Amino acid sequence: MEENTTGIDLNKSANPGAIDIQAINEKIERESAFVDILAMEMNKVIVGQKHMIERLMIGLLGQGHILLEGVPGLAKTLAINTLAQAVHGSFSRIQFTPDLLPADVVGTLIYNMKLNDFSIKKGPIFANFVLADEINRAPAKVQSALLEAMQEKQVTIGDETFVLDKPFLVMATQNPVEQEGTYPLPEAQVDRFMLKTVIDYPKLADEQLIIRQNLKGSYEKVNPVVSVDQILRAQSAVREVYMDEKIEKYILDIIFATRYPENYGLADLKPLINFGASPRGSINLATAAKCYAFIKRRGYVIPEDVRAVVHDILRHRIGITYEAEAENITSVDIINKIVNQIEVP
Repeated sequence: MEENTTGIDLNKSANPGAIDIQAINEKIERESAFVDILAMEMNKVIVGQKHMIERLMIGLLGQGHILLEGVPGLAKTLAINTLAQAVHGSFSRIQFTPDLLPADVVGTLIYNMKLNDFSIKKGPIFANFVLADEINRAPAKVQSALLEAMQEKQVTIGDETFVLDKPFLVMATQNPVEQEGTYPLPEAQVDRFMLKTVIDYPKLADEQLIIRQNLKGSYEKVNPVVSVDQILRAQSAVREVYMDEKIEKYILDIIFATRYPENYGLADLKPLINFGASPRGSINLATAAKCYAFIKRRGYVIPEDVRAVVHDILRHRIGITYEAEAENITSVDIINKIVNQIEVP
C-alpha cells in the first residue's frame, strides 16, 4: 500500500457530497493496467530512454503534442513508430525540407480528367501518430499548417473540413546542431506543444546493449498490445484523476512566478525573464501532472507529479532576455530557481 504523503483523505468522507478518492483510485488502477505492458513492449526496441517513453505517454494521454530535441541518432523517430505499432494505430512520417508545401502535409485537391471534377487527396497528417521530422527545416507556412491541424484537430481542404482521427499525437523533432538553413519555430507557435523534451545520450551500459542488438541484426517484433479504444478510455479516465485545491494553488504559484517573480521573493529573476508562461502553460501543467499520476497508477495528484513534469511543460514557455543569454542562464535554470523557491503544499 502506497504511503499517503498528500494531505488528502483517501477514505470516503462522512459528507455524502464529498469526492470518493478511494473509488477514483481503484478505477484509475484498473484503467491504467496497460501502461506497464505498453512500456515493456516499447522497451523491446527502445533501450534506456525511459524519460522519452514516459513523455510520449503523457502527450498521448493528455491529448497534447510533443516536441523532441536532441542530436541525430537518439531513436526519436524509432520511438514514435514503436508506440504506433504497440497501440495498433496508424503512423505517418513527414520529413520536413525547405521545399515542402502546406499541401504536402494536409492534402490537396486533384483534378480528375475522367470525371471532369476535383477529388481530395488526404495528406500524411491523417494518422493517429504523426512524426514531423526536423520541423525546423521547413518554412513558416508549412509549420503553420501543421500547428493549425494540431490545435484545431481538423483540416480544411478546398471547401471541405475533415476531423482528424482520435487519438491524434504529433511528435515533432528538432535538431539543435545546425542553425544554417533552418527556420526556428516562433515562440508563440512553440507554445502549441504540450511538452518540449530534451533527449540526452544513453548511458554506457545501455549503449553497449544498443550495439549488440544492431550487430546481431535481429530486432524484436513489436506487437500491438493496446487498442485505440483503450487509449481513448484512458484519455477520458485521466480527467477524473483527483487534484486537490492545494495542488492547483501550487501550480498557479509556479506559473505566476514566471510572470511576476518579484512577488515570490525572486526579484533577481525579473531582468532575466522576457515573458512568462501563458494560461496554456497552467492548463498543460495540471493535465500533465494528472497524466503522470495515471502512469504511476494513482487516482490523485501529489506535488511530486507536478515537479516531475514541470521542466518539460515550461522550458519552451519562458522567454529569456539578452541579459540571461549573456550570463548563460537558460529557461531550465529559471524553472529550477522557481521550483526551489515555491513552497510545496
